Amino acid sequence: MPEMEGMLLLIAILLPAAGALMLTLMPWLNGRREDRCLFVGAILVMECVVVALVALDGQRTLVLFKMTEQLPIALRSDGTSRIFSAVMALMWTVSGFFSFSYMKHEQNEKSYYAFYLMTLASLMALTLSGTMVTMYLFFELMTFISVPMVLHTRTKEAVAAGIKYLIYSVAGATMGLMGIFILTPNISSAYFVEGGSLLSGSLTISKDAFLVVIFITLVGFGTKAGMFPMHGWLPTAHPVAPAPASAVLSGVITKAGVLCIFRMVFYVIGADFIRGTWVQWALLGCATVTVFMGSMLALREKVLKKRLAYSSVSQVSYVLCGLYMLDTMALDGALLQLVFHALTKDALFLCAGAIIFKTGITRVEEMHGLGRRMPWTMWMFAVCAISLVGIPPLGGFIAKWYIAEGALSTGAPVFSWLVPIVLLISAILTAAYLLPPSVSAFFGGMADGEAVSALPKAEPSLMMLVPIFILSLAILLLGIFPNFMIESFTRLANALM
Repeated sequence: MPEMEGMLLLIAILLPAAGALMLTLMPWLNGRREDRCLFVGAILVMECVVVALVALDGQRTLVLFKMTEQLPIALRSDGTSRIFSAVMALMWTVSGFFSFSYMKHEQNEKSYYAFYLMTLASLMALTLSGTMVTMYLFFELMTFISVPMVLHTRTKEAVAAGIKYLIYSVAGATMGLMGIFILTPNISSAYFVEGGSLLSGSLTISKDAFLVVIFITLVGFGTKAGMFPMHGWLPTAHPVAPAPASAVLSGVITKAGVLCIFRMVFYVIGADFIRGTWVQWALLGCATVTVFMGSMLALREKVLKKRLAYSSVSQVSYVLCGLYMLDTMALDGALLQLVFHALTKDALFLCAGAIIFKTGITRVEEMHGLGRRMPWTMWMFAVCAISLVGIPPLGGFIAKWYIAEGALSTGAPVFSWLVPIVLLISAILTAAYLLPPSVSAFFGGMADGEAVSALPKAEPSLMMLVPIFILSLAILLLGIFPNFMIESFTRLANALM
């Protein structure tokens, strides 16, 4: 019987799962969509409350059962899980409330919300995993449950994108599983331990072979984060999914890959084992290539949601650059980037969804003059774009500053100066593909020459605007007052190094 003091961990998982089950089985939820939306909204709000209680409850471990003594299925609340679970719960709730208006024009609404809640449950289980095996099980489960959100429209493009997403994800997870098989006999504890538990002095295989295993494992989990060379699913899956699903795919589900890498590096292997090896340089190389490549592809892309998807490929790899520097300040920056990218990219995809919902506009060149039809939406789009570029005082600036400063302070060969240069070039490219649409929306004429004054206002409902406003305000306030986050992240980074 699980210990009562750890039951909050289980509730955080079971609450959205039970909500999804009730949504599927309860007849009264098949009627008015207002009742269905109210029910889903209540589940999401309660989930945020439970996640907050988990954070306040301190560090807990809950053993559910043991397959063997070496393979326990357990949940754990610690500094890392609190950061990731808070981000996921908030993003899921905000996107969920936005969807109550957006999904009016979509079919199969009930099934969408059922899988939406089930995906949240699997993500919470992944975030709160206390062992490698638990993490892998819920990583795979989250993949399979989230596929229907990509397939939602059931068009030929959506089916192709869903299959591609599944193939990439399963391939990446298989690479991760291989690493877990080999790592398990070489660790002192089946549970996650701050700083790692690797028995580096008595490896069952040679150190060179072990480093190869570590590299393959981290590249595999990097698939979900959209890291080169396993990034191909991300720009394909995002555009075909409904906008609220695109928002959580970009802002949240990519962070599942980051979480797995974070756990493997700092809670299993240990930073000291990787630091200074070819694995660190190879992973940094993959991350920096992804940052530059994603920015270049976004610059060339004309479809708005695809441009934002390629941007995610680049921006999530900022997090990985900071993580792979294996430096306290760079890790602070990585965690800051994780939070601000989730807020910013969620808001940008919701803005794109509002634009599509009200005007049918899907391409960047069609946004000329749109700021005079949708001023609130486009102002918030502009704020998020400025943050993503990294212009103070918005949150994106402080995150990128810490990553660059951390890289410079490490003295690592090549990468101590290459990473800041790549980040600077990427910031310029980000400005080139995100700021012009914002400027032309307010100062450009309509693409077809029609007078803007003759066109009706097209602002979405408050149910759409308020979630975007909350995210935009958070980006501004947390960018101006980041100290409490920095202090918390620094304590965590010091404990892990």
